[in-house]
Amino acid sequence: MTLSVSRPKTSTFVPQKYELYLNQFMSERIFTIDPYNPVDIFGVNDHNLDILREYFPKLKIIVRGEMLKAIGDEQELSVFTEKYDLLMMHFDRFGKVTPPDISLIMENEDKSFAERGSKGNDILVFGREGMHIKARTQNQQRMVDSIAVNDMVMAIGPAGTGKTYTAVALAVRALKNKEVKRIILTRPAVEAGENLGFLPGDLRDKLDPYLQPLYDALRDMLPHQKLLTYFEDNTIEIAPLAFMRGRTLDNAFVILDEAQNATQGQLKMFLTRMGKSAKFVVTGDITQIDLPKNQKSGLVEASIILKNIPGIEIIWLDEKDIIRHKLVTMILRAYDRKTED
Repeated sequence: MTLSVSRPKTSTFVPQKYELYLNQFMSERIFTIDPYNPVDIFGVNDHNLDILREYFPKLKIIVRGEMLKAIGDEQELSVFTEKYDLLMMHFDRFGKVTPPDISLIMENEDKSFAERGSKGNDILVFGREGMHIKARTQNQQRMVDSIAVNDMVMAIGPAGTGKTYTAVALAVRALKNKEVKRIILTRPAVEAGENLGFLPGDLRDKLDPYLQPLYDALRDMLPHQKLLTYFEDNTIEIAPLAFMRGRTLDNAFVILDEAQNATQGQLKMFLTRMGKSAKFVVTGDITQIDLPKNQKSGLVEASIILKNIPGIEIIWLDEKDIIRHKLVTMILRAYDRKTED
């Protein structure tokens, strides 16, 4: 956010000892850094800030806590504001700012320069500490390509194939690109041998263990303070599937994880929550259904009855998509052989 305070200007040079007097005839603009950590933007010992000052020697640039103030000529301030906004856009997209980044942004006249990020390459999100997050297998790339042309994608496959991680990356990219206004992540509160009533704590404490994979993915992709802000203002919402009933989800990227543990009624309820300008991704592994034996998986049913509907694509991932330790592939093969026997 930027605040601007205009003051009368003067073209007369005044010696440095009259600096306080000069400030009365200058304009100033105030920029809030929150929710970012100032060190992430301005560098250790304000090294990045010193580089900024070198590019704008006519401005007085002051940082106090989470606020930056620039004082000087109105025209110079306009240029600084434009470049500063590009710098923040770069940080929001890439998760870091380096001295070479600052130089490129300051010296490049093309205003779209800082927006080029993931365009023109296969990187979905620049995560924390510059991590490159992208599709790593053919079927993960199919998920990326499919969500561009379909409003609903179902990704079904075994553990370790990156279904959830890729889906969260697509959601974060959509949010950063302002394609959606919020992200909603949900999953059934059903796990093997577990029951919410036997877990300690309040409802949030009981649910958090089930949602941990979603938290882990988000932590990889967003700065800590930014993520906390998104949780506080509900830009990112994480909730159990039962809480979706009765809602209409507009302008949102919605992910249902572990959908194999949704009953037929629950999955139908979820899929019909789709509102305007929404994207839905459903992920699950139909070989790991933890529902009681008398309940059928909604994901199995949906994969059959929805496969020919335009706007919905069902992507089947397999052992070739496993990106965890190589032993995971061997373990799954061993269990598949036992099932066949």
